[in-house]
Amino acid sequence: MEMLRCVAELRLVDHHCHGVLEDDLGRADFESLLTEADTPAPGTTLFDSLSGLAVRRWCAPVLGLPPHAPADDYLARRAELGAPEVNRRFLRAAGLAALCVDTGFATGRLLSPERMAEESGAHAYEIVRLEQVAEEVAARHPSPREFAGAVRARLAERAADAVGVKSIAAYRAGLALPPIRPSDAEVTSAVERWLPTIGDDQPRLADMTLHAFLAWCGVDLGLPIQFHVGYGDADVNLHHCDPLLLTPWLRATAPHGTPVMLLHNYPYHRNAAYLAQVFPHVYADAGLATHNAAHRAPTVIAETLELIPFGKFLYSSDGYALPELHHLGALWFRRALDTFLRSGLDTGEWTHDDAEHIARLAGAENARRVYRLDERGPAAAGE
Repeated sequence: MEMLRCVAELRLVDHHCHGVLEDDLGRADFESLLTEADTPAPGTTLFDSLSGLAVRRWCAPVLGLPPHAPADDYLARRAELGAPEVNRRFLRAAGLAALCVDTGFATGRLLSPERMAEESGAHAYEIVRLEQVAEEVAARHPSPREFAGAVRARLAERAADAVGVKSIAAYRAGLALPPIRPSDAEVTSAVERWLPTIGDDQPRLADMTLHAFLAWCGVDLGLPIQFHVGYGDADVNLHHCDPLLLTPWLRATAPHGTPVMLLHNYPYHRNAAYLAQVFPHVYADAGLATHNAAHRAPTVIAETLELIPFGKFLYSSDGYALPELHHLGALWFRRALDTFLRSGLDTGEWTHDDAEHIARLAGAENARRVYRLDERGPAAAGE
């Protein structure tokens, strides 16, 4: 069955992703990036997963192989083409109009927003990671009393050309952010505890007071502030990543109107949808889960759309390092959205005009509006 035209022809805005590698990868390195697991267990392979099967089924044809090509054949073809050509093929196959690129992790290894624009043929914009800014400032060993002001000043510089910021509090301290803005004295005390622990290695912020301080800095900027929620790698304590833990903080920040973007959300996607329904400044997506759930993605999308207003739901891939993940995120989002819209058309719940409207909102228009993309020059524009 052909996909609905309004979905198949939709140029997506990926409101949260990362750059890709321009390195040729062996099998072990490729598999380590295929899912959130660091490495497969002994005697197993990550190709024996829904995401691994999806690579063989849906990515192999992009490289000129038949669907379901064996993993060894797939990796050999990937090596034959070389990383630059592989990146270009998959990023263009994703059918993107724009990408919002988180530049806060593995910065030196991944393609910049400018390079992502070149390879994808889409506009690219930067998302600044709050913790990276704080760690950059801390590496200069400021006095504890100077820290808050130095972070605010550096964040203003970094965010001048960005379209949003991101918090990874979920990875470091959990999402139970206190609803009261930390005072400068509380920030100073937290920094006094933190700075003496910093050696020659890159500082690592993991203090709830400082995460709350950074989140409020994001609110003050007025740019959309993204939160990692739910599913992630082995560093997260998943029970501390339920977005419902953010409820008091969301209640406190609602009067400011700064958009709060709940990323990923699985397995708490229904909780995120509830929050997006009841708080006017909250939005959500189902990124990362889509390419991992693969052919089960329609269920995740449908469950997210049970409560969330269509004007509050966005597309993201959370593609990282492997361009296959950008392609699979877009492919499974489209297929899941198509399944959802067809179900309503078949039962008369909405019209074709309604379906087209919903597709445009979720796939591109919501992100353009919330991030004000049409009011900003892109970090780079693909040809």
